[in-house]
Amino acid sequence: MTEKQLRNFSYLIYGFIIILICGVLFYSGHSSRFRDFVLNIENASFDLRQTIVSKYKNPSQDIVILSVDDATYEYIMDKYGAWPISRKVWSDCIENIEKVNPKNIIFDMLFIKSNFSDKESDLALVNSVKKFNNVYLSMNFDNYSDEIRKSAELDDKFALKINQGALLDNEYISFINSRTIMPELTDVTDNVGVINVTRDEDGILRDMTPVFRYKNKYYPNLSLKVALDLLNRDSITIKNNTIIIDDSHSIPLDNTQRAILNWYGKSGTYKHIPLWQAIKAYKTDDMKFLKENFENKIIYIGTTATSLSDIKSTPVESNMSGIELHATFLNNILQNDFIKKVSAKINFLIAIILAVLTGYWVLKIQSVPKTMLVLVAMLAFWGLASTYLMLKLNLWLDVVTPYFAMITTFVLVYCEKYILKSKDYEQTYKLAVTDGLTQLYNHRYFQEQMIINVNSYKRYGNQFSLILIDIDFFKKFNDTYGHQSGDCVLKQVANILKKNSRTSDIACRYGGEEMAVILTHTNKQDAITTANKICLAVRNNKFILANGEKVNVTISVGVASVGADGETPQDLIAYSDKCLYKAKESGRNQVVFEV
Repeated sequence: MTEKQLRNFSYLIYGFIIILICGVLFYSGHSSRFRDFVLNIENASFDLRQTIVSKYKNPSQDIVILSVDDATYEYIMDKYGAWPISRKVWSDCIENIEKVNPKNIIFDMLFIKSNFSDKESDLALVNSVKKFNNVYLSMNFDNYSDEIRKSAELDDKFALKINQGALLDNEYISFINSRTIMPELTDVTDNVGVINVTRDEDGILRDMTPVFRYKNKYYPNLSLKVALDLLNRDSITIKNNTIIIDDSHSIPLDNTQRAILNWYGKSGTYKHIPLWQAIKAYKTDDMKFLKENFENKIIYIGTTATSLSDIKSTPVESNMSGIELHATFLNNILQNDFIKKVSAKINFLIAIILAVLTGYWVLKIQSVPKTMLVLVAMLAFWGLASTYLMLKLNLWLDVVTPYFAMITTFVLVYCEKYILKSKDYEQTYKLAVTDGLTQLYNHRYFQEQMIINVNSYKRYGNQFSLILIDIDFFKKFNDTYGHQSGDCVLKQVANILKKNSRTSDIACRYGGEEMAVILTHTNKQDAITTANKICLAVRNNKFILANGEKVNVTISVGVASVGADGETPQDLIAYSDKCLYKAKESGRNQVVFEV
């Protein structure tokens, strides 16, 4: 095979490898187990990239969190003696914070039932919520049966207006029961949103559900409700798997109809003001503190104390308070900053392109270390590129599928390349040790094998014999019929040698019209038998010349065996040569094994 043919064959195999990888990726995409395995790794890679890019994100300075932290919990237990705290405290918070004109006060907690022993506190909270139209409350959906809790009928004022389209009905969106807040509150406000969150199968919360389905109506997530009011919108449009709020704000949805959050950092990303400090400030009429922390701010009120159990695992932190999730969701909406997951088709195309590039460089570069470096560089390039695109364009591009394609291509192309190289080496070696005319081994290989067999005899006692052959009257034959016919005879004698030798025997062209066979693991008597068989086969064969004429040819043969006739290559060659000379002197066309 010529160098050009070998190169074309390499590219053919390379193309087949790429097609094979395409088939594997396509088939794997239809295997649920493989998809789940890849998804778990891909989610982990997303978490890693989010941890990196979140360091370069700028969260909104307008969002603050008024938190019931561990210190506040201790303060509450000391001052009020119980949790949940009296609703009069929340009423006082609203009344005093409203003095500094906040944008919104958002409660990430449920005021479910009236406190029959403290109706005055409930009434105070109701009056405060009624008084201010920028206070938002929470409700929760679940799937309890009516036997446990009778499902409530919600007022239409809480439902979300959808101009066009509808969300799919799936487990992340649809619920059959509701934990509504106390009726006295729902009577005085329509600023109520849903605070359900759902983790992925690995326990990490990466997505938020913007819209929920309950009794064939849709209800907004608490943060979506706040965002709509901040953007002066009272409805949404759903189109192409995207929630459109206005020309500048939209929420892309993944295949679960949830929004993938773009994180801004670990806990403490947003300014946290412990509730006990706020209580102390308004009790002492510290307006400076209230202005500095709450004026013109979007205020989320909720628990961050670990003892109150509102803790979630996120891509950037294993223990993050639920209130920060809702703040992050609102931040994403206002900054139009959601992660957009790229389609499977685009990821597949990227994987194939990277696989092609990897295979191309593996084929092109001859150095093994450089080839390995190419793979590492390609993997690093895509890891950095996908991270950069997530940072700059909020795109979630797969890492696992391209990595699988690149590594698989590298391994297969590398193997194909070096299998072909080994074949090429074998071909080169064969040419180096083979006689071009007869296709027997050449003289150099004969000498190497003689040394090897002698050493094997000396070390292990392995017998071997040597027969040396000369074509009778070959010079005269050449003069009579021409060199082309002489070449024909040499080829046909060589074929007879190969046919009458074992695969373990080594048939060689010794030089000119002389040939030799090294008979491995053969004593002298068996060697004589083989020599006679070859001599007879040549004698009985009709040789076809270049002009098509058929003639008879004979050979003279000398035989030598290691040990009996010598223990070095030179001794054995010399002895067999003497036997050959004696055969010629004795009339040719015979085998001689003694001198």
